[in-house]
Amino acid sequence: MPARRSPRALVDVLFAVVAVALGAWSFWPVYQSSAFIVMLVATLLLGTAVAVAGWAWRLPSIAVVGLILVVYLGAGVQLAVPSEAAAGGLLPSPEGFIDLIQGTWLSWKQLVTISVPVGSYQALLVPAFLLTLLATVLTVTIALRSSRPELAAIPPVLLVVAGILLGSSVASVPLLLLFALFVVLLAWLIRFRLSRRSAAVRTLREQSGQLVESRSERVSTAALTAAGATVMVVAAAAGGIAAAALLPPSGDRQVVRTAVEQPFDPREYPSPLSGFRSYLEPAKADQNMLTVDGLPSDGRLRIATLDTYDGVTYSVGSAESTSASGSFTRVPYRLDQGATNGKRTTTTVVVNDYRGPWLPGSGQLEQVQFGGSRASTLAGAFFYNDVTGTGAVTTALRNGDTYTEQSVVKPLLTAAQLQKVQPGSDSVPRPAVIPDELQSALQKYTAGVSGAGPKLAAALRGLAQDGYISHGIGANEPPSRSGHGADRITELLTDVPMLGDQEQYAVTAALMARQLGFPARVVVGFVAPEGVTGDAVTFNGSDISAWIEVQTTDGWVTVDPTPPIRPVPPKQPDQPTQISRPQTNVQPPVDDNPQQNDEPPQAQVDPSNQPKPDPALETLLTVLVIVGWTLLILALIASPFLAVLAAKWRRRTLRRRAPTARERIVGGWREFADAAVDHGYDPPPAATRVEFADTIGGSRANALAKVADRATYSGIAPTPAEAESVWKAVDDLRGQLAKRDTRWKRLLAAVSLRSLGYRGRGSGKGQSR
Repeated sequence: MPARRSPRALVDVLFAVVAVALGAWSFWPVYQSSAFIVMLVATLLLGTAVAVAGWAWRLPSIAVVGLILVVYLGAGVQLAVPSEAAAGGLLPSPEGFIDLIQGTWLSWKQLVTISVPVGSYQALLVPAFLLTLLATVLTVTIALRSSRPELAAIPPVLLVVAGILLGSSVASVPLLLLFALFVVLLAWLIRFRLSRRSAAVRTLREQSGQLVESRSERVSTAALTAAGATVMVVAAAAGGIAAAALLPPSGDRQVVRTAVEQPFDPREYPSPLSGFRSYLEPAKADQNMLTVDGLPSDGRLRIATLDTYDGVTYSVGSAESTSASGSFTRVPYRLDQGATNGKRTTTTVVVNDYRGPWLPGSGQLEQVQFGGSRASTLAGAFFYNDVTGTGAVTTALRNGDTYTEQSVVKPLLTAAQLQKVQPGSDSVPRPAVIPDELQSALQKYTAGVSGAGPKLAAALRGLAQDGYISHGIGANEPPSRSGHGADRITELLTDVPMLGDQEQYAVTAALMARQLGFPARVVVGFVAPEGVTGDAVTFNGSDISAWIEVQTTDGWVTVDPTPPIRPVPPKQPDQPTQISRPQTNVQPPVDDNPQQNDEPPQAQVDPSNQPKPDPALETLLTVLVIVGWTLLILALIASPFLAVLAAKWRRRTLRRRAPTARERIVGGWREFADAAVDHGYDPPPAATRVEFADTIGGSRANALAKVADRATYSGIAPTPAEAESVWKAVDDLRGQLAKRDTRWKRLLAAVSLRSLGYRGRGSGKGQSR
């Protein structure tokens, strides 16, 4: 029998929908797209419809689970995988259905190993869709059907916690959202309390026959409760403001994505700067590496950005020191680079003989689109670090691979333009080794100069004045050892003349900038030769280069410390260098002495190591994966039982909505007889309705049989009101049958096939069916 409708139930449904909507909005920083809003609204409506239907028709839990599964599979592609939907987004496609099923357990890890926001990229809306659907159904169902409706406040709270855990590690905790959810749940719980109190007072009044509480007393009680709630809200708001002011966050939040091992680890690959000279060898120098259309005005194409120096190599992170540049994630449809200082460009790159895990690019990436026959493979294998603007692929590049990047290119500053800059505040790993000769050379170049910017400009001018270029490969080139370890930098700064190439000068300039307080890092890439014109530029191996990036108060800028190419004077081994040397020849492994700079080295030291991954968060991700698999397995197991329930529901609906009152009355008897058969009652062979009713027992069953006989054989047509009365009696009798059994037997009766195969019709008068 349908449940009674009431305005109270409508109010509870509205509270439930608002609470779940606020909880689901915690996922907005993860998606930030219109597809998420469409999914949220539609899922709230569908989940509410499932829960209300279960309440109105008093469906068992297994039937409600079946409806959830129907909604998930029927609307999941359109809402959670909209890019795979057909017919303008109205119908699912086979490909979308496969992505939805796989996303049930795969999308959780994909969501926490990709840069946010993700929009509607692939099937990454599946976690939010599934959690919102379950939370909506649970919240509305508990509010309408549970004897403890206060428990309906739990699913929205869990939903907002899930949104925070699956969200960004840099976004702030949504305090306003949490406060709004607190207010809604508090008001809802107060409503439950007042309703429970009102029911208790009403029962006491009916039992005693006396006035228990006056109208003024009820108003006073409500006013006191509202006042207490107001005090709690004000206290919560004041506490939140005070906590935000007195205890600001000290670093990134620890969420699931910070604890998950990223699929691409740059420390598993050799530093691209270590192979610098290999591009200049005769075998590679003339090879066509890349063809670029739309090259930025500075003519530079980055391979990778390096920020960690251990005294031997400059690399992207290291085993001893982790940094933000060592964290690579998948990239969704687009990245927001609105805060980046630079010029927007669109660059198309065609791979020729270039190989390696690093994907060349320019500037800070906004969007990348792969082309060619391997577009989908490369898109799935692409990872990106937004801190340094470095991209990588986990599959080998081949000739003919192509991609188009939209990016923001940092400005290129000369030494003269660095005079007015000041160091930025970003934190980068501290170099493990600083050669003493580098500190001495820096003091020599900056003598009499004050200010971080002017000192950096003076140091670069000193390198340009004293330095000469030689790769040590050509027959006419002076010997020049490769590498950029501390010993090679010492050799560079002590030899006369100073001899090296971009590899050594970039590392030297970066270390000098670090000593002056500038966050600095080395960039390896290609630079177009002077005089090259045209839209398409082909880079050869000989176009390899290295430069540095330093952060100023205006953002990161590009600086090229390479000295001009000019004839190299003869080496003067007998002339000692003018650089003051320390008294010991033993190089200290770590620079423990304070830096003698006029300005504080803001970026010289990474103030804190990143915390170790939290095992609890790793466990949570494992649990979510297990839940996804479990839901799929349960769906497969439950599908036969759901089919039985659906068949019985359809049979009942057809009987109750028969065109005539006589057919509805007969259908009511058959519905009761089928229920009895499912509960284990066996009718005698060729039994009449009355005989079958006697087998079941009870006067009401006997009366129902006689009413069905009269409707069948009487010449007087029954009225619709009589038919409705019969169906109410059928609902009551089915309830009595259920009360006679245990919960397990009721569940077996609900999925029993006996009534679907039972046919008790005969030709004689008064047959039971």
